[in-house]
Amino acid sequence: MKKMGLLLLLSIMGGMIMAQQKFSVSGTLRDAKNGETLIGATILVKSLGIGTTTNVYGYYSLEIPEGSYELEYAFIGYESILEKVTLTENLRIDKELSDANVQLEEVTIEAEAKNENVQSVQMSKIKMPINQIKKIPAIFGEVDIIKAIQLLPGVSSAGEGFSGFFVRGGGADQNLVLLDEATVYNASHLFGFFSVFNPDAIKDVQLYKGGIPARYGGRLASVLDIRMKEGNSKEFAGSGGIGLIASRLTLEAPINKGRGSILASGRRTYADMFLFLAKNPDLKDNKLYFYDFNLKGNYKLGENDRIFASGYFGRDVFAIQGDLARFNWGNGTGTVRWNHIYNPKLFSNLTLIYSNYDYELGAKQGVSTFSWKSNIEDISAKLDFSYFKSSRSEFKFGYQGTLHRFDPGKIKIKSTESQDFTLSLSNLSALEHGIYLEHQYEFNELLSATYGLRYSLFQNLGGAPVYSYDENFNATDTTTYAKNKVYNTQGGLEPRLGLRYKLTEESSIKAGYNRMIQYVQLASNATASSPLDIWFPASQNVKPQLA
Repeated sequence: MKKMGLLLLLSIMGGMIMAQQKFSVSGTLRDAKNGETLIGATILVKSLGIGTTTNVYGYYSLEIPEGSYELEYAFIGYESILEKVTLTENLRIDKELSDANVQLEEVTIEAEAKNENVQSVQMSKIKMPINQIKKIPAIFGEVDIIKAIQLLPGVSSAGEGFSGFFVRGGGADQNLVLLDEATVYNASHLFGFFSVFNPDAIKDVQLYKGGIPARYGGRLASVLDIRMKEGNSKEFAGSGGIGLIASRLTLEAPINKGRGSILASGRRTYADMFLFLAKNPDLKDNKLYFYDFNLKGNYKLGENDRIFASGYFGRDVFAIQGDLARFNWGNGTGTVRWNHIYNPKLFSNLTLIYSNYDYELGAKQGVSTFSWKSNIEDISAKLDFSYFKSSRSEFKFGYQGTLHRFDPGKIKIKSTESQDFTLSLSNLSALEHGIYLEHQYEFNELLSATYGLRYSLFQNLGGAPVYSYDENFNATDTTTYAKNKVYNTQGGLEPRLGLRYKLTEESSIKAGYNRMIQYVQLASNATASSPLDIWFPASQNVKPQLA
């Protein structure tokens, strides 16, 4: 009898385990017209009332119990797709959504679902589709992402003639601006009248004004995360435009029958080309223009592997009467990424990043010349993981390491053919590390939370003189450490927490807490940043900023 009872118990338990068995549905959502991945598209199981969204690479994973269901794939501005599935094993379902071509007397386009702000735990995040940004009235006919950002609540302009923006009282240097994960240190053209982001090459814009996830670090006030288009993987395509002060051209083409794609986009102003028509001879040799160039390619190595490579190169040039006075500055970024799907629940992204910002100020009169050059350079490596544990639970964790190189200034003065004066401020180097873990969990239909922890570490490297100061800021001693030797270390924990309690379908209460540390700071002669500002690292004399 005991054996029969044990067998019966095991049979019941086995039945319960089988009944609770769950499987994963995963895949990638794309635009049916050009093959671009869709960021933030929704996948919903209506009968269960659960769903998920695609990540920044268009990938999704959803775990549901064994059985038959109807899945709805949806994205703003696209026709929804209903897919009937019977789950007896893990399924890989890739879908392509087509544009919604429905004509109505009045059409209202919204960036997110009406109740997204109620349902989501995330606070102070704004997603701006590039098509929506292009509808905003633009100065001189040039659509500008930074100008669009400045129209949002909690964001204010630094003023015309200055680059950057302020978020909720933060400084212009306290905003982390990313282009395909590469830091952009100066996002302005023409002294702040235009930004460096060509809208024809941009796919997605997300601004975090608060509640910044643990995967971001290094700044205090906000994160502006901008992603470039991947290129048309279906057919060759081109677009462009001629404006009052600039023209632009974008070309896209598939690679190897849709396994990949490439995009090239360029823009240049041409007001200076008409200066030779000026009656005043002093204007003929003047220069005032900017250009930028975006390049991106991607290729599918296999079912679970895809590589991306992207770059941005831009420059402003201003010169009076040849080299009588000249000023130029520019950014350069490069990103190489490898996406890998280990299984339906585990997704990784390995990224190598390069970022550079430099400027030059110069003058010439006769045989006398003057030049001043400065730049900051970053070389980074990132490894990020996403683990979709269940429809209620998702983990993200990873590491980023960055080598910062600061060249504050090199000044050269030549007064005669035989006299030279050179002054070089010491180059500085530092390592910045960040490791993080974040978890989004839905306890029940009413209560959800997202919480995480980031640990950051900043290490100053030797090779330049290190000064000690007294209480009156007078230098008292100088020490020179071996090149690349770590001589000063600072770090700290950066906890993040967000809670949402849903009162009704139309209302919820949210609370959040962030602790942020910023190790790279800006020395500026004005309240707003300018192209002549100098970035410098935290050290034993300058503590990092905390918020």
